[in-house]
Amino acid sequence: AASDVYKRQAPSPRYFRVAVINTLFRRIIHAVLFEFFALIILVPLMSYGFGMDMLHFGALAVMLALSAMASNMIYNHIYEAFEHRYGWRRTVRMRVCHTIGFEAFFMSIALPLTAWWLEISLWDALTLDLIFSAFFMLYAFCFNWVYDIIRHRLGQARSVSK
Repeated sequence: AASDVYKRQAPSPRYFRVAVINTLFRRIIHAVLFEFFALIILVPLMSYGFGMDMLHFGALAVMLALSAMASNMIYNHIYEAFEHRYGWRRTVRMRVCHTIGFEAFFMSIALPLTAWWLEISLWDALTLDLIFSAFFMLYAFCFNWVYDIIRHRLGQARSVSK
C-alpha cells in the first residue's frame, strides 16, 4: 500500500525510501518548481555570459523549459516504473544515472530547437546545449536530492500526524 512507503525507518547514510511521484498533480508540481528555479538562475547568467538579449534568450529558455517539463514527466514515469519493478533505491549512484539519462533524452529535443531559434549551426547549438547540460546535470542532481529529502520529511510528518 502507498502508506507502507512512509513507515518509520531510520534512513541509511547512503539512501532513504521516498514515495514515488504517483499522481499527475505531484508530477506537475515537481516539473514546474524545477523549471521555475532553473529559469531564475539560468536566463540572467546565460544572457549576460553570451551577450544575448535577455528577452530573446528568455523566450528560448521558456520553450526549452516547456519541452523539458513534458519530457521530464514522460522520462520520470518510465524511470519510476523501472524503479518500482526492480526495487531500485534512490542512492547517489542512481540519481547520477537518472540525471545523465534524462539529459541525453532531452538533448535530442533541445539541439534542433536551439539551432533554429538562435539561427546558429548545429555545432554551435551543440556547444550551447553542452553548457546547458552541464548546468542542468548539476542543478537536477541538487534539486532532486533536496526534493527527495523534503518529500521524505513531509511523509514522516504525515505519518506522525495520523
